[in-house]
Amino acid sequence: MTPKTFTTRQGFAAGFAICAALLGYAYYLQYVEGQNPCPLCMVQRVAFYALGAVFLLAALHGPGRRGVVAYGVIAFVVAALGAAVAARHVWLQNLPAHLVPSCGPGLEYMLKRFPLGDVVTRVLMGSGECAEAGWKFLGLTIAGWSLFWLVALGLFALYLALRPQSR
Repeated sequence: MTPKTFTTRQGFAAGFAICAALLGYAYYLQYVEGQNPCPLCMVQRVAFYALGAVFLLAALHGPGRRGVVAYGVIAFVVAALGAAVAARHVWLQNLPAHLVPSCGPGLEYMLKRFPLGDVVTRVLMGSGECAEAGWKFLGLTIAGWSLFWLVALGLFALYLALRPQSR
């Protein structure tokens, strides 16, 4: 007798629920605990929004085999891009104090004053405020947990894409 397993649609729905829960907790940390996000944190939020949207679309669509592979690969790419930003953030947080870049203007100010290409470059370079660790849980900062979840969700999306399909 084979154990019952979850369907691909349920897997995509679970991926969406995890992204929603993580974003909800990020807003809790921001508005209740007073942990204001730095520009790199905001980019990671965008990655979770995009990843959650892909998971939600896939869950609602309930595609056939080719669609499952397409959604899985798209979700993996989104997660990988987000993970790259999170890895950069973790790296900045682990720099010795004398190597941390100076603080720059806020994201809102940069979006008003600079061309979008310059804003993206400046945000991805990081600044002093991105090097502050702030909140920690089990030894990981918010950026560390973001990296963990983006990698885990990206691998889960690949698993959904490559496993034998059950809708």
